[in-house]
Amino acid sequence: MQVDFYHLTRQPVTQVVPRLAERVVASGRRLLIVSSDAAQRSALDQRLWDYAADSFLPHAQSGEGDDSVQPVLIAPVPAAGNGARCILIADGLWRDEALAFDRAFHLFDEASILAARAAWKELGAHAGVERRYWKQGERGWEQAA
Repeated sequence: MQVDFYHLTRQPVTQVVPRLAERVVASGRRLLIVSSDAAQRSALDQRLWDYAADSFLPHAQSGEGDDSVQPVLIAPVPAAGNGARCILIADGLWRDEALAFDRAFHLFDEASILAARAAWKELGAHAGVERRYWKQGERGWEQAA
């Protein structure tokens, strides 16, 4: 199980999520995006439609149709109605339910950095969990750990 921590210092979550979602879907996998914040879920939903003029990333919010057919599903809780094996935590709040997935993307900013550090330390004690830490540098994402 791999957990990628993404420290957002230069771009907001709404700019980062579409690119990560695009990569997951391009690899043939499905993605569950989780946020407890309804306004953030709505903003992410809109952003996945219009983040690039030449892109199309099929997705839906949980409960707004047949969740099982969605390559990308946005939900308030980590329940993959679309069968996703990848989870992206967009609201900065780590959830241990993410450990049931094959890969987790944990996005956080300065407001949630202390909680992210605690999650990093806690996950270090879990056998079979590979952690990676990414930060935004001048030339894009840089792996720092």
